Amino acid sequence: MTRTDRPTPLPEFAEVEPDEDCICPGCSARRRARLHAAPVHEGGHAAARSVRRRAAVLVAAVSTAFAGGAAGAAAAPAPGDSSTPAPTNPQGWVSGLYGDEARASAAPSDAAGPVTRAQIIERAQSWVNQKVPYSMSRYWSDGYRQDCSGFVSMAWGLGSSQTTWTLVDFAERITKDDLQPGDILVHNNPASPQAGSHVTVFGGWTNTARTRYLAYEQTAPGATRRDTPYAYWSNSASYVPYRLAALSPGSSSDGASSTAFPGAGRFGPGADNADVTTLGRLLVQRGGGRFYPDGPGPRWGESDRLATEAFQLAQGWRGSEADGLPGKDTWDYLVNHKGRDIAPATPLPPPPAGPGVPAFPGRDRFGPGADNDDVRRLGEQLVRRGFGGFYTEGPGPRWSESDRRCVQAFQEAQGWRGDEADGLPGPDTWAQLFS
Repeated sequence: MTRTDRPTPLPEFAEVEPDEDCICPGCSARRRARLHAAPVHEGGHAAARSVRRRAAVLVAAVSTAFAGGAAGAAAAPAPGDSSTPAPTNPQGWVSGLYGDEARASAAPSDAAGPVTRAQIIERAQSWVNQKVPYSMSRYWSDGYRQDCSGFVSMAWGLGSSQTTWTLVDFAERITKDDLQPGDILVHNNPASPQAGSHVTVFGGWTNTARTRYLAYEQTAPGATRRDTPYAYWSNSASYVPYRLAALSPGSSSDGASSTAFPGAGRFGPGADNADVTTLGRLLVQRGGGRFYPDGPGPRWGESDRLATEAFQLAQGWRGSEADGLPGKDTWDYLVNHKGRDIAPATPLPPPPAGPGVPAFPGRDRFGPGADNDDVRRLGEQLVRRGFGGFYTEGPGPRWSESDRRCVQAFQEAQGWRGDEADGLPGPDTWAQLFS
């Protein structure tokens, strides 16, 4: 549905000093906003580092909430992909590790020593692997707050849990063209400073057009890594890219420290490391993006094998030379951009013209044991929409694990989770897929 309502103009923010002896909710909230604002730091971009202005934004937002009426309404989100709603990710205040209030005024000097891009991605992936649940008030075993900004604070190795407003004090603003793995994308909403803001870790582009990327993020119900439209599912126009100022100068653009082949033991079933991620990104750059519905990651999967095999076949290699496992020659060709790219998949013919979305045939037409034309029709539409990466052949009329995984990838791309992304199509999945 196209949004037609106009955003509510934001108020002009003025600094307000709350009465120290007043017990009304408004003054109490203002005092909390003033208490938890980080101290002002000299240097850098004045707008990014003006913490007094940030406190004023918080105070103004709190004031409008108590005032009620039109002035208290949140601004409408910027245009974006409306198929996925904006995340509800309220975040806590700046705090020390494990919520230590004595370090609540953490400053950029709390940043640890230089960190590499590979370390940032591996830290982010560690929370994904552990399925760290989302919370704005709880702290994980490593001491960081379990919300979106605490997640980035952990990945960047900061000595405290920051907020989306204060993370920029540790960073330098960059452009979309400068983005590399380990950088972040920040959306701050002055109308809802805590609940309306969000931040993701950029994990690398997943297509050559640079319209989709791998996002590591902490969002309800927990840490996740997913293929995401640039800059985000919603409020896309207001996300701003930043780079950690303490980034190690030795970090390469793909997160690896060397172009040398890391060894065959770094790839294959059971492998889980930064070299697998690097391989995947190199394959995406050479035309293998369709094999990664969820984006390249550190854990070896069938997507890596299929993409590697496709690249090897594109060079004219056969037999053991095209087994889907990278060796020195495959790595050399990828790193140094030798040989031929993976040819694009032959597109399926467009579906026959018809009035609107075809009727959903029923849940019993899909799942284990199903063998009918609706399964084939579903698979062909998944391929047309770019979610056919798990098909090694077909699609065909007999339901398979490839069908389930392709459907699940499509569902997760809509932002659905849990029972809504079980890989079995229902009426909503069908309507979104064929619309």
